[in-house]
Amino acid sequence: MTELFDVAAIGNAIVDVIAPADEGFIAGEGLSRGAMTLVDEARGRELYARMAPGVETSGGSAANTVAGLSSLGARTAFLGKVADDQLGEVFAHDLRAIGAHFPSRPLRGGPATARCLVNVTPDGQRTMCTFLGASVEFTDDDIDPAVIEQASIVYLEGYLFDAEAARRAFAKAAGLARSSGRMIALTLSDGFVVERHRAALLGFISSQVDLLFANEAEALALFETDDLAVALDGLRQRTRLAAVTRSEKGSLLLADGGTVSIPARAVEKVVDTTGAGDQYAAGVMYGLARGRPLEVCGHLGSLAAAEVISHYGPRPQVSLRELADREGL
Repeated sequence: MTELFDVAAIGNAIVDVIAPADEGFIAGEGLSRGAMTLVDEARGRELYARMAPGVETSGGSAANTVAGLSSLGARTAFLGKVADDQLGEVFAHDLRAIGAHFPSRPLRGGPATARCLVNVTPDGQRTMCTFLGASVEFTDDDIDPAVIEQASIVYLEGYLFDAEAARRAFAKAAGLARSSGRMIALTLSDGFVVERHRAALLGFISSQVDLLFANEAEALALFETDDLAVALDGLRQRTRLAAVTRSEKGSLLLADGGTVSIPARAVEKVVDTTGAGDQYAAGVMYGLARGRPLEVCGHLGSLAAAEVISHYGPRPQVSLRELADREGL
């Protein structure tokens, strides 16, 4: 079957609110520094009212990855649920404006479109509080078989493991992808996601996933170890390809029994780490979808991550394709 998309992503459709914060604000609000915490709508409104002025932009982990892929020149699709409200319209417009295919029907009569409140401390670390809203209403009925079957890579966002209906959607998407001979990729998304769903994630990874994305903390949490070598060995046993990011230490790509080490790119100043892992995944999958060598895929990921941490917001502000072209990638 002809591939219409390089990557089709499934994830939470969220609008991000990103603002600077000091350590006192993080502590005073009782937030888990550097982590993502789920909140209800009331807590979300309360925290939003106390945050500093910031930037509001369409986000969500997998959707941010789609934005990076589109910036690189990839053909993309996104499946996720928004409400029939103003933020839902904004989210859909933003995706379609970057050239992504977004066929999902908006939810009527349910919770509002999801939003993520991101407080960024001076060191660039982000602390997130997320109201999932309409995004958790995504079900297997929202899976478009034509999109999945015509994508080179089907990319799944680990945050969706928090919703039972979304896990059923994962299973349907994986089945369609497998029967069509497509690559199935998963990002672990967050250490707390791993803690909540370790057994289910391990089972899904072992049976369905071809390509796994994780940061070092998530990989360690997945195998309940503080020894990175143990975690890497566990990944090798369960997937044919894994990418582990290590912040300023770069990243590791595991494949065919070997390891490719990719250095982190230097940036003048780390402003906001929101979206770094999402953009790294975009670079790697773009390279894979276009048949590039694994080392080049890793450098594309590193380039995309470096661009996004140099400014506020989880999506590229300049053309990643042009940056890659200038460096011969």
